Amino acid sequence: MIRAEHLTKRFGTFTAISDVSFEVERGEIVGFLGPNGAGKTTTMRILGGVFPPTAGRAVVAGYDVVKDSLRARSIVGYFPERVSLYLDLTVREYLRYVAQMKGLDGGQRRAEIDRALGSCALTHVAHRLIGTLSKGYRQRVGIAQALVGQPRVLILDEPTAGLDPEQVAEMRRLIRNLRGESTVILSTHILSEVEATCDRVIIINQGRILAVDTPRNLNQRLRQTSQIYLEVLGPTDAVARRLGAIPGVLSVEISPSPADGAAAFIVATAKDRDLRADLAACISEAQWGLQELRPVALSLEAIFLSLVNEPARPPSPEDNEVPGRLSA
Repeated sequence: MIRAEHLTKRFGTFTAISDVSFEVERGEIVGFLGPNGAGKTTTMRILGGVFPPTAGRAVVAGYDVVKDSLRARSIVGYFPERVSLYLDLTVREYLRYVAQMKGLDGGQRRAEIDRALGSCALTHVAHRLIGTLSKGYRQRVGIAQALVGQPRVLILDEPTAGLDPEQVAEMRRLIRNLRGESTVILSTHILSEVEATCDRVIIINQGRILAVDTPRNLNQRLRQTSQIYLEVLGPTDAVARRLGAIPGVLSVEISPSPADGAAAFIVATAKDRDLRADLAACISEAQWGLQELRPVALSLEAIFLSLVNEPARPPSPEDNEVPGRLSA
């Protein structure tokens, strides 16, 4: 559905992106992940037909974004990093204008405007002048204009910037609901956006693609061992010794104990070995209480730092629960 082939974009002597290649399948939601200045917005603008690449080729739904620019743009809903709105129009008037620009007829136009307003929780402010809205609501209006016409491809550049936590959650639900209906490429430097909404990840840094894969596959590819987190109601030292004696266990690390008084451990094994059943059996045979047992995955932050050859902190159980930001 989206294909980038060796895209390069130069502004004078500055190269914003270099030899960028990737594909996004029909109905897929893909996160475009990287720090500020990595080249995300430049790539999105090329895909959206804002400007052509210096070299390479971009194809959207079979249309070259340079040679067939009008056809390519007609099936794309584009939310730019800095959306331009007419502040002296009401929300409904602005969406009507967008629908007219997209060539929708009267009946279809009204239905699409109502659908976009509902999807972005804007119905109650449809009569308000855009200039009187908060930044978060203006952001929603920008998303709504991208949704008008039910485009086959959505290009969303930092869609949750400026939204409060409740609005961010609503936007994530909206994007997830588009899975299978629209092909979505979502650029962000916020790790939780990708983890919450995306099927695959494209990681870019300094204008070059570092990886294109699922977070799961990246995790398996990059880490040297598998790790399992356990919470056990038992004597800490004795539990560590018993776990360390299991064949295939490489190391046992004692972690900070949770508030309920259990002892916590991270057990490392060869990454092709699954010892969860053996660990559970060991705890059961010793008649200790097993409170929790789960794999520990690398966070997207650790994956990113590994890909750019910077030292990452050892993964902890919280990595799956409190995603952070990439440094700018």
